[in-house]
Amino acid sequence: MDAETVISAAATIALFLMCAALFLTAFRVIRGPTLPDRIVALDMLVAIAIGFIAVIAIRTGFNLYIDIAIALGLVGFLATVAFARFVMRQGMQAGEEDETAPRTQRQGRQGKKGRARR
Repeated sequence: MDAETVISAAATIALFLMCAALFLTAFRVIRGPTLPDRIVALDMLVAIAIGFIAVIAIRTGFNLYIDIAIALGLVGFLATVAFARFVMRQGMQAGEEDETAPRTQRQGRQGKKGRARR
C-alpha cells in the first residue's frame, strides 16, 4: 500500500464525514430553536465548506484552493461578527438589561428610571 492510496482513502472518508456534518448542520439551521443557534450553525457551515475545499485541494494537488479556503475563513468570521452584533442590538427587548454594559452604567440607567417614575 503506497502513500497515494492512503491519501485517497483518507480523503474519501473525510468527504463522507463532512457530508454527514453538512446535513446535520443544515438541519440545525432550519430547525434551530433560537437565532443564536442558527448563527452558530451558519458559522459551522462555513467551517465545513473550508474543510471541503481543503480536502479537494489535497486530492487534486491544486494549491490555489488553499488561498480560497483562507479567504472564505476571513469572510465567514466577519459574517459571524456581523450576525452577533445584529443579535446584540436587535435581540434585546425593551425590558431586558444589557449584560455587556459595565455594572455602574446599568445601575445608573436603573436610577434614572426610578427617578422618572417618582
